[in-house]
Amino acid sequence: MEYNKEISENIVHMARLALSGRQQDIKLFIQRFSRKIKKNHPEISNQLISLLKERPSQRSPVRNVEMANMPVDRDSRLNLMKFEYPIQLDIEPIWSNDIKQSFEQVINERDHEDELATAGLSLTKSLLFFGEPGVGKTLGARWLAYKLNLPLMVLDLSAVMSSFLGRTGNNIRNVFDYAKNTKCVLLLDELDAIAKRRDDATDIGELKRLVTVLLQEIDDWPPESLLISASNHPKLLDPAVWRRFDMTIEFSMPNLVQTKKAVEMYLGKEPLKNDNWLEILSLVFDGMSYSDIERDLLRLRRLSITNQISMNDLVIQWSKDRLKKLAPKEKIQCAIKIQQSGHSQRQASEWTGVSRDTIRKAM
Repeated sequence: MEYNKEISENIVHMARLALSGRQQDIKLFIQRFSRKIKKNHPEISNQLISLLKERPSQRSPVRNVEMANMPVDRDSRLNLMKFEYPIQLDIEPIWSNDIKQSFEQVINERDHEDELATAGLSLTKSLLFFGEPGVGKTLGARWLAYKLNLPLMVLDLSAVMSSFLGRTGNNIRNVFDYAKNTKCVLLLDELDAIAKRRDDATDIGELKRLVTVLLQEIDDWPPESLLISASNHPKLLDPAVWRRFDMTIEFSMPNLVQTKKAVEMYLGKEPLKNDNWLEILSLVFDGMSYSDIERDLLRLRRLSITNQISMNDLVIQWSKDRLKKLAPKEKIQCAIKIQQSGHSQRQASEWTGVSRDTIRKAM
């Protein structure tokens, strides 16, 4: 009796949502309701799931008519989000095994959506990327959008953060309302700017209210789309934010093997005459982010073309100059790495400016 009363209440609530015209809320409610009754009413649950699959496809953000309806800030009239479709990738990203496995799971789930739904399981719908700047968080969002063949929408913080109290929360809601009705990947970059810890005494009440708004929107995010948030400062995030994401992925600084792959990739088609310099260049970049490696090597390639200097000569000179500009402690560490990579102590001393005696003591 009690169970039938609960079903009746849910049906009334579903009707109320339908009459209000809030399609996204209706869909989310049906998804939850179908999972709830699956054990005792599997046939009804399966019928509801089938109805969701037959739902007309969502609007496409790439149509000009839809672009005109993208949300804007009421005062500045700036678009609250940027979008990219189709996604164009110039390079094949270098992922660690942990990141690669997580990404593969997200993609594979989309290929087994029916089996997951039959088992009463929803897709992974929200990811939290965290790590130092330049380690591939934004690229990760673009790569997933590319693999899923979905448009990428990016929350534009400069437009969303309004100077008027209460306006920022409305802007965030408008962004989510638009993105929920479009099958997409939505990226909230620099999440720590709008989801700081609510116990931070330095923040005004408005920023604390933003966290509550954000938590509500994450909870209501539709599973057929993908919500990705990225943060360079994970310690600033409110603890409740972490619990809202289905998967958290740490992007670490590249190790020496990954650094060497990045160096080879950004060097382009012109190989270095001496492979030793590829090793040394990797050692010079060790501890730096992918974006730093890309920036410096692309600058050298441009310089090579405009000044008609061989890339090989530029790399050698740049590496020597870079080694000698390091702090004393970094020079010693680099000298040790050079010697450990198979070079002589004399070469390590010559390239870094560290005396052989100092290298011996440090070893």
